[in-house]
Amino acid sequence: MGGAEVLIGGLLVSVAVLAALARLMSIPYPIVLVLGGVLIGFVPGLPRVALDPEVVLVVFLPPLLYWAALSANFRDMRENLRGLVLSSVCLVLATMVAVAALVHALVPGLSWPAAFALGAIVSPTDPLAAGLVMRRLGVPRRVVSAVEGEGLFNDATALVAYRVAVAVIVGESFSLGGAGLASRP
Repeated sequence: MGGAEVLIGGLLVSVAVLAALARLMSIPYPIVLVLGGVLIGFVPGLPRVALDPEVVLVVFLPPLLYWAALSANFRDMRENLRGLVLSSVCLVLATMVAVAALVHALVPGLSWPAAFALGAIVSPTDPLAAGLVMRRLGVPRRVVSAVEGEGLFNDATALVAYRVAVAVIVGESFSLGGAGLASRP
């Protein structure tokens, strides 16, 4: 068995154990998964794992988005369309710009495209845990639907922004509404 199969098998076993632990402790499982991942990261002697970003985008992201789409309430999303667009597009892009400006100012020699790529990576929120906690607390369905709907679209916004930043980094050019953008050698 290859290294990738062992890694994916180990991840699946870890997720199953942590999800069962979360159920026993009555804690939303995303919180336990994050804490478990952090703890596993500090275990000495574990081999260094490098995942190809394409594998993450192809193997892990689609099931998460599919599950979010299945559990989304599209009627509530349509009723909250203005707020949904503002939070999932405008706020994600504003966060990306703020992170890029801060990182560019703090890290000497970091180019603007690289700073924007980092900003795009960290800008989307993950409302899965928040949605689970809100449901448990009895928050109105409309609010929970708005948070979950925002989660569907903010990832897409961040992925597009990341792709644009990477295209500029590697020297691809593209046109955005008549304004041609390209990386300088």
